[in-house]
Amino acid sequence: MTQDAVARLRLIRSENVGPVTYRQLIARFGTAQAALDALPDLARRGGGALRVGDIASAERELAALDGFGATPLFIGTSDYPALLARTETAPPVIAAKGVLALAERPAVAMVGARNASAAAVRFARGLAAELGDAGFVVVSGLARGIDAAAHEGALASGTIAVIAGGIDVCYPPETAALQARLGSEGLVLAEMAFGTQPQARHFPRRNRIIAGLCAGTLVVEGALRSGSLITARLAAEAGREVMAIPGSPLDPRAQGCNQLIREGATLVQTAADIAEALSGFQAGSFRSQPMPLYDAPVAVEAGDAEVAAVAELLSPTPVAVDELVRLSGLPSAAVAAVLLDLELAGRIARHAGGRVASI
Repeated sequence: MTQDAVARLRLIRSENVGPVTYRQLIARFGTAQAALDALPDLARRGGGALRVGDIASAERELAALDGFGATPLFIGTSDYPALLARTETAPPVIAAKGVLALAERPAVAMVGARNASAAAVRFARGLAAELGDAGFVVVSGLARGIDAAAHEGALASGTIAVIAGGIDVCYPPETAALQARLGSEGLVLAEMAFGTQPQARHFPRRNRIIAGLCAGTLVVEGALRSGSLITARLAAEAGREVMAIPGSPLDPRAQGCNQLIREGATLVQTAADIAEALSGFQAGSFRSQPMPLYDAPVAVEAGDAEVAAVAELLSPTPVAVDELVRLSGLPSAAVAAVLLDLELAGRIARHAGGRVASI
């Protein structure tokens, strides 16, 4: 393990350092170690304190990954998936086990119901195989039902599983054998730390990675209130294509797909339909562009007056950062610096769409 990897993981595991803050800190200070050195002062300026990730814990986690045959992929490095890096809340690090080159190929997410019908499972397996023959990597979440069928259908051509727990944890237990195969023949990705057991709050976080890796997300079968529709919404927010397989209005498991189509998702039935829907997506263009929002270093430091001015405008209701800039009359760089200090102090939370709220 390198000193830079240890420093990056320490920064990621530090209290109050989320995906947005991590990017801002790296952009501002240049290296993870320089950001670590600055954390205590930044938090104090924001009116609080924070716990910095310790060296021993980071070294143990990296050693555990290495012993398991997994690789940490840090955002901003060449191995990190390019499309995922373009999303606002891309995880600062993901653990990867398997064929890393799969993360660089054109990909389609295929998600759906855990209690899927036998017909939908059979259809998903066949469609995944056809997508593989068409040159796509199939990405899913290794759940029972549609997810497992998608992985099985695409195993020969290339498939990526994004799991909710640590890279070494198999959940649900019935997919353990499939996860083991994917770890050698396909690719398994995990955001959570090594050894983490999945909890309910981890699954929406996993879903954003599934959507972010892909040019488009296909929902095969899903109820109106389901994780599959969350993944579809996250894909739309990231500017990716959303597709759905229509189903019978008499089957509750098809109502989510039908609703997506009503709302503008592309109706598809074959791999050729999916390829056509994604034909205008230029994945290569993402590689030549900087990561969004936080590539320019924040060159200013927030003073007490600036912190007070921005803090006064905040409430538990999320507000756009642009609105804070307008109302405060401060330069955008100054507002960004204040928000960075406040987040490190544990006084604000980040929300989707570049919004923030007080805690």
